[in-house]
Amino acid sequence: MSSTPSPASEPVALRLLDREFLIACAPEEREGLLAAASFLDQKMRELRANARTPGFDRLAVLAAISITHEYLGLRKQHDGADRSVTDGLATLRRKLEAALDGQVR
Repeated sequence: MSSTPSPASEPVALRLLDREFLIACAPEEREGLLAAASFLDQKMRELRANARTPGFDRLAVLAAISITHEYLGLRKQHDGADRSVTDGLATLRRKLEAALDGQVR
């Protein structure tokens, strides 16, 4: 996504809490951008239902913090799973090398 349109960019209309925003993006990014805007709109609507002061800017910041918190939690889980898989593969490789060394001798 780009803030200044390039020759391959096209404007995409996004709606967040009944406000429209035009954002330039490459055609191949359009579907992902629309999905992200839909996700953000839903998160802002959830927060608005529970907020005492549902101003647009405040809801946008709260949604950004909430989404970032979820993202960082998932990234931490993913990183732990990556380490686990890497460690498991290293163990299997050592066992395989030991087995092959035993056959060669």
